[in-house]
Amino acid sequence: MTAAVVALAAAGCGTSKDSGGSTSSDSSGKYTGKGIGLAYDIGGKGDQSFNDAAYAGFQKAETEFKIGGRDIEPQDGESNADKVQRLEQLAKAGYNPVIGVGFVYAPAVKEVAAKYPKVTFGIIDDEQDKASNVADMVFHEEQASYLAGVAAAKTTKKDHIGFIGGVNIPLIHKFEAGFVQGAKSVNPKIQIEKQYLTETAQEGGFSSPDKGKDAAAGQIEAGADVLYHAAGLSGQGVISEAAGKKVWAIGVDSDQYSQSALAKYKDYILGSALKNVGGAVYDLVKSVYEGKPKTGVVRGGLANDGVGFADTNPKYKAMTDVVAAVDKAKQDIIDGKITVNTK
Repeated sequence: MTAAVVALAAAGCGTSKDSGGSTSSDSSGKYTGKGIGLAYDIGGKGDQSFNDAAYAGFQKAETEFKIGGRDIEPQDGESNADKVQRLEQLAKAGYNPVIGVGFVYAPAVKEVAAKYPKVTFGIIDDEQDKASNVADMVFHEEQASYLAGVAAAKTTKKDHIGFIGGVNIPLIHKFEAGFVQGAKSVNPKIQIEKQYLTETAQEGGFSSPDKGKDAAAGQIEAGADVLYHAAGLSGQGVISEAAGKKVWAIGVDSDQYSQSALAKYKDYILGSALKNVGGAVYDLVKSVYEGKPKTGVVRGGLANDGVGFADTNPKYKAMTDVVAAVDKAKQDIIDGKITVNTK
């Protein structure tokens, strides 16, 4: 029951990669941009999770449409003015669409989109005021997390599981809410450890594997034997600690079982709560390339494969009772029999 998932830094602050591309229109005359502009969230490319999912969509679109692209890494401690400068330079250079990966780009996208009305902008994980040239790419993270909760509760041997969020913010509360509800649908008395690594993103909650590792160690010591993280790059620490202690980890955003950088831990990655960020990036580029740019709220959920639960691990597939429970929960959510909490 794997969701469809698409299997990258520019001017101003941060490092950049520019793969060139033509500035002329294609044979149908529909596309006249220089290519795709992509600006990463905290943690940058190589997080094996959120940012890498966006990069997968970037790569697929570059290849399929034979257009250029420029992707930008963030810098530690950068200001909103840095993000504004970055997006402005991409738009001014002719990149279209220009996409901010993560809610941290919300103020910058709003400001720059108003200055460049002929450029389509995308923002992932934020809903803007209605702008005619902005696509708000958002997701039902709580639905995928509900499936993760069902999987965790069906797999635990101790009736004791854990959730580790990167930053204590409403977006990550959606992951926790879905996970807890899903787990309690299986066992109302299950014990659930919960921890947020930091109160603000600037403190490194999404970019500090050491913080993730320490949090995982504490939850395992407390008795949890399945840990679910929604912590970006910090989640690599959660996964490595879980594997080291021979307990299950559940990944997030990308299919972390299949990530090469996590290969030595994959036997302990039960599955991943997927968020098809790559598909959202690809679809936006496709719409611009074809001359019919998406705008407004574009929301991914279980019903349209915008989120899901990865079943790549053969060990997970062999747990037929777990798979059946997750499959049933997925269908019940799609059918409206289950409404998943967001808080």
